[in-house]
Amino acid sequence: MSLKKESRTDVQFHLAALRGDCDRLRQLLDTGKVHIDSRDRDGTTPLILSAAMGHTECVRELLAQGADPACCRTTGTSALFFAAQGGFLDIAKLLLDAGAAIDAPSTDGGTPLFVACQCGHLPVVEELIRRGANVNSCMKDKASPLFIAAQNGHEEVCRRLVAAGASVDAARADAASPLWIAAQCGHDHVARALLAAGARVDHVRQDGATPLFKAAHKGHAAVVSELLKYKPNLGLLPNGQTALHGAAMFGQLSCVKLLARRSDVRAHNAAGLSAQQAAAAARKHDVVAYLRSLDRA
Repeated sequence: MSLKKESRTDVQFHLAALRGDCDRLRQLLDTGKVHIDSRDRDGTTPLILSAAMGHTECVRELLAQGADPACCRTTGTSALFFAAQGGFLDIAKLLLDAGAAIDAPSTDGGTPLFVACQCGHLPVVEELIRRGANVNSCMKDKASPLFIAAQNGHEEVCRRLVAAGASVDAARADAASPLWIAAQCGHDHVARALLAAGARVDHVRQDGATPLFKAAHKGHAAVVSELLKYKPNLGLLPNGQTALHGAAMFGQLSCVKLLARRSDVRAHNAAGLSAQQAAAAARKHDVVAYLRSLDRA
């Protein structure tokens, strides 16, 4: 997109929108020297600026004077995108009422729903869903709104998305599922919700690791406890390890204790090592001592 250089009046117009100065906006529009959708070098319009900053009255005024809610920056991001990202529900409603495209994606595929989910803005998420936003849209890397909500620990957003038909196991390009990312990040409350919604407990990422393995090797004991309720695979995984090995090698004693109660502590990984031997090789002495105590019991 080729953008002409801004005039001094255009700059003033953009500053008024940025600051939420509605009186100044009207004054500048009344001069007839500015275009309602004038753009800066990034393609940003006054409407986008006001929406991004949460200036409801400026957004209302700009729309009333004919601002185009479809205008996007060079990144493809619209006024609705920024309103959703900021959690500005009233502005999102104004823009949608004015005809803003609900699923207009940015250049990397992010929609208003995606960024609302990312930031945990439940009221905006609910409004977008109510108005027909695609809950199974995805980024270029195939990350879905549910994936990004799970990654950021937004349990209620996850529940709302699932209730609206979001695919609970829709995976990113690397085959990581929402449950997998929740497990890696330690969000036990999200993992609990996803498991209750039918998420596959043993979903395998392309590196061969399951949610249980990631939670164990990261030391997220609360997540491990949730996953164990759904009878996950405790044996050798495609990555050549067991979940117990993952916990042992990284010195995650709390997870080792949870897993050792249910696992074969003598099982060997692809390198031929038991969990105790793997912990010893990694110099995780407290784990070695605990596993050795089990042998003596």
